Amino acid sequence: MQNRISSFPPIISESSKVLILGSVPGVKSLEMQEYYAHPQNHFWKIIFRLFNEEITTDYSQKMKILDRNRIAVWDVIDTCERDGSLDTRIRNEEHNDIVKLLKDFPNIEAIFCNGQKSFKNLTKIVGKDFDLPVFVMPSTSPLHTISLERKLEEWKKVLEI
Repeated sequence: MQNRISSFPPIISESSKVLILGSVPGVKSLEMQEYYAHPQNHFWKIIFRLFNEEITTDYSQKMKILDRNRIAVWDVIDTCERDGSLDTRIRNEEHNDIVKLLKDFPNIEAIFCNGQKSFKNLTKIVGKDFDLPVFVMPSTSPLHTISLERKLEEWKKVLEI
């Protein structure tokens, strides 16, 4: 029997230009009720370095960093069944309404998918002919074993928006 888990609400504002989409929160994120809470996940390290921000563990400060740099964060999956944190264990998923979010926040100029699962699910939701640029980024997950430096090089595309 797998556990039914739910995503978090989006972090987004009227000034957001970039939407970063993950798949669904992992065990540590669910436990902490914070996006990308696993200490080995590279997401926050990448954000701090991309925008030359001071490193902090304070989640409210992290939210301010996202807002200041016009970054929105959400997941493509609203609810699903999954044991553990592996995307490959996700079953019976229901998607978030990405299309509605983009209509409600027309200031979004590009979508960055945090890993292949996010991209595959986004394609299921919106189809292949989509009017925003979509970038598939290397997953920030500790299970995606390329180095932080290599991930950071790819994620620099966010700065071009």
